[in-house]
Amino acid sequence: MDSTSTHPAPASTETPAWRPLSAIDRRVVGVLVEKAKTVPTAYPMTVNAVCTGSNQKNNRDPEMSLSPEQVQDSLDRLRELGAVGEVQGDGRVAKYRHYLYKWMGVDKTELAVMAELLLRGAQTIGELRGRAARMEPIADVAALKPILATLASKGLVVSLTSEGRGQVVTHALYTHSEMERLKSEFRNFDAGASIADESAAAPSAPRPAPHAPFSASPPAAETAALREEIKALRRELEELRDETRTLRREFDDFKGLLS
Repeated sequence: MDSTSTHPAPASTETPAWRPLSAIDRRVVGVLVEKAKTVPTAYPMTVNAVCTGSNQKNNRDPEMSLSPEQVQDSLDRLRELGAVGEVQGDGRVAKYRHYLYKWMGVDKTELAVMAELLLRGAQTIGELRGRAARMEPIADVAALKPILATLASKGLVVSLTSEGRGQVVTHALYTHSEMERLKSEFRNFDAGASIADESAAAPSAPRPAPHAPFSASPPAAETAALREEIKALRRELEELRDETRTLRREFDDFKGLLS
């Protein structure tokens, strides 16, 4: 984990400075948070490393194909907003770190949740729990719910569907037009789900037996959670491979400068 999350500063009394960001800026700052927590030895990050992380095909939605120039422009915008800072890197290569703890006014677990939402957008709370848990421990969905409630009270998280099974949430850093479009899409989805639920609850619908027979098979929810954990581990392995390739390229570049 990043050093800041290992020893988080006390909650700031200052008003958080967060605001809506473009899709590219959300991706870039999300990558900085993710790598700080999952690959701390590669953090702070160079422009090329951020570019590689932004263009990963795993744990990203939508997939992007950003150029180093686009990433540099994004980092410059984020610096002006106070969300990112440039630090002195080894040699002549500039490196960047995030300042989102203060910028958003969040703690380390809240930031892990926000990073996953920035990287993937709207998702069910079950999916979000599995993905955020690779950065900070979140035991289960029950443990995630109060975190989401706190983030919602800060205006950082928005629920797109009604509470209950399959509830979908997202971050609030979309532009106004993006957020309105997203709410409209899920409003229609939620309405359709409600109609389906009412139909399933009709008197003619089959009802479960009063005492279902014991089954040695694990509950479906437990199996789904295990699958999510396996997927998260595979994603993290792929990210480590990406980081290794990036570090190798940067080392070769550094050797070239010394030649």
